[in-house]
Amino acid sequence: MARRPPLPAPLRQRRAQRTRRLLAARAVRDQIVSLVGVIGGPVRNQAGDEVGVIVDFVAKWDGAESYPPVTGVVVRVGRQRAWVPGVNVAGLTAAGARLRSAKLDLRAFERRAGEVLLARDVLDHQLVDVDGRQVIRAADLYLAYIGHDDLRLVGVDVSPKTLLRRLGPHRMRSRPTPDKVIDWGAIQPFGGSVSQVALRTSHEGLHRLRPGELADLLEDLGRPARQELLAQLEPEAAADAMEEMDPQELEILLRETPPEQAAALVAEMEPDEAAEALRDLGTEEREELLEFMEEEQRQTLEDLLEFDEESAGGFMTTFLVTAGPGDLVDDVRARLAEADEHGADVDGVVVLDDELHLIDDLSLFALATAPGSATLGDEVAEDRPMTVAPTADIKEVAERLTASRRSSVLVTEDDRVLGRILADDVVDALLPGRARRHFPRLLQ
Repeated sequence: MARRPPLPAPLRQRRAQRTRRLLAARAVRDQIVSLVGVIGGPVRNQAGDEVGVIVDFVAKWDGAESYPPVTGVVVRVGRQRAWVPGVNVAGLTAAGARLRSAKLDLRAFERRAGEVLLARDVLDHQLVDVDGRQVIRAADLYLAYIGHDDLRLVGVDVSPKTLLRRLGPHRMRSRPTPDKVIDWGAIQPFGGSVSQVALRTSHEGLHRLRPGELADLLEDLGRPARQELLAQLEPEAAADAMEEMDPQELEILLRETPPEQAAALVAEMEPDEAAEALRDLGTEEREELLEFMEEEQRQTLEDLLEFDEESAGGFMTTFLVTAGPGDLVDDVRARLAEADEHGADVDGVVVLDDELHLIDDLSLFALATAPGSATLGDEVAEDRPMTVAPTADIKEVAERLTASRRSSVLVTEDDRVLGRILADDVVDALLPGRARRHFPRLLQ
């Protein structure tokens, strides 16, 4: 039997991480306590007498731990809410909480910095499962002791059955049967009161997600959570995700984002994608965002916006890697490496003469196979590359692209290169509603 090829290193690491989380969950499975099941349950003193009712649990989120420690319980005693520190809780089961001391501090509860009320702030709120790459809503939360007396938040239940169980009588809710539990180590909370708490600095899950996956999260999250997710991403990563969003969702995001921040994000997008996003806004909104941009960025986008969006000039990208015929292949390769953040829009190197007129469009494959000591003039073809005018419609662009047998075509005017149209730009333009679909490219 043939051996299966080894898994890629990132996938192996992710699987190992999941395994560690699952093993940790198994170790505490017998002690797992449903938050929903125990809320409203009794708090008893050492003698077994009921002294109050559980209202909520408080967890400390300082950004350093994957499983937040429970620091205390909010208890209702009569008409008053009191705070019971976690060290005073001797045990927690589905039947309720038991205290170490007969005394109960009746001081009113006051939230401290870095604390979250689990039932109030997290239950029924949106969360991001970075392993599953999805937005979820917490139907229940699970607590368990790690060690002797270290109570932690260890899991979240997202099952519809759990929601139905919550609607049933308390005796049903007190014996939870977790249907779909996600280990809390894979969870990233956003929005609401949790946004005031430091996110886990050791949690790199969000930064492992691809632009399309981040775009899905941005579309699924509510406004406060979406803005917080944007704030957690590097500007380049946020812009890449925005390029993958549905146009209508992107329009909503830009309108709900403060203009200066929205302008900064749009400026990080590829010029053709940025111009398309700006076209979807109203004139006043578009002008406001342009005013916040630097002069060079604003001029580039204003030039693109002058073209009809259905023309070649309307959906070309203006980012180009150019060189002269006397440049060495090795030097141009180094220049390409420096432009790696634009890799999705680089399909070749445009060779220009001293007057910036087009000589050739060398493919990346041609550069990869050419001797490093050769000049670009040694590699140019006798035939001129096929081009289109900025006023060409999508049909003409598609025909020229097919005839050239290349994955892109240059847009020129008076023998000067204005931009490049790639195959997926043509697909985008042909799809109903100009929905964005991006495909990997050679040597990206």
